[in-house]
Amino acid sequence: MKRTGPTNIITRKLIRMLRKAGKLNKSNAWLKVVEELEKPRRRRVEVNISRINRYAREGEMIIVPGVVLGCGSIKKKVSVAALKFTRSARRKLLEAGCNIMTLSEAIKANPTASNTRIIA
Repeated sequence: MKRTGPTNIITRKLIRMLRKAGKLNKSNAWLKVVEELEKPRRRRVEVNISRINRYAREGEMIIVPGVVLGCGSIKKKVSVAALKFTRSARRKLLEAGCNIMTLSEAIKANPTASNTRIIA
């Protein structure tokens, strides 16, 4: 049987860290992110900035278990944690005053995943 999950060692380490944090802090949000990251790359989430702007509330942490794309605009100041950001998405988020972080930084900043929203 051919392996369909992530083969990138960095992604696999991140999945282990997220699973450990989810079980240790009894946080279902991190375990949901693990489920999304274990999918094959062709089925991984791609979220535009316009979707983040539509569903996010001011001051909330948005978790994207995939890639943030730069289509659209954002008017809310939120923290966005994702596996990867495109160059245009990073630029637009920083211009809007948003906080950008990786998923491993998000675990350290918010281990219980309180006041977060997963956009998948």
